Amino acid sequence: MAKKNIGPVLALYPSPVIVVGAMVDGKPTWTLAAHSGTMAHSHVMVSLVQAHYINKGIRENKKLSVNVVDESWLKEADRMGTISGNKTDKSTAFDWTMGENGAPVINDAKVSIECEVDGNYELERFDHFVCKILAVYADETALNDAGKINYHVFKPVLFEFPTYEYFVLGEKVGNCGKMNA
Repeated sequence: MAKKNIGPVLALYPSPVIVVGAMVDGKPTWTLAAHSGTMAHSHVMVSLVQAHYINKGIRENKKLSVNVVDESWLKEADRMGTISGNKTDKSTAFDWTMGENGAPVINDAKVSIECEVDGNYELERFDHFVCKILAVYADETALNDAGKINYHVFKPVLFEFPTYEYFVLGEKVGNCGKMNA
């Protein structure tokens, strides 16, 4: 075997860049999140450092939005990872709409997922919010004729953790379950 052991590092990157939204003391706040993913077909997991301001609102209200970033608003999204809600009011950072279930949704996001927190797995100073998907809001421009998200058109930005670089979703390389046919 010619592989080299590079240690216990995060090697499941790149992953989609998201901005998490939640209400804190009656106002929306936002944070850029690098750690998130799918759980089953009905849930997502959002992992946030416990010291984040937004965590208070998520714990209290049990609601959050996952706003998937594309290049059209990457600069504004990136800023949400460089300023602290503990020091700066981020409520006016985006034009937003209240989702049908009580989570603020970013209007510029072509895809937003409104969620309810089912649980929180605390580990290494992080809150790992396990979230049931309540609604997905998608801009018509990001949908195909069947009403599904069209990733040939909607190109989420991806984040690579060790290098802190952003990428855009690439080209199609095959069809799942049909590669040997």
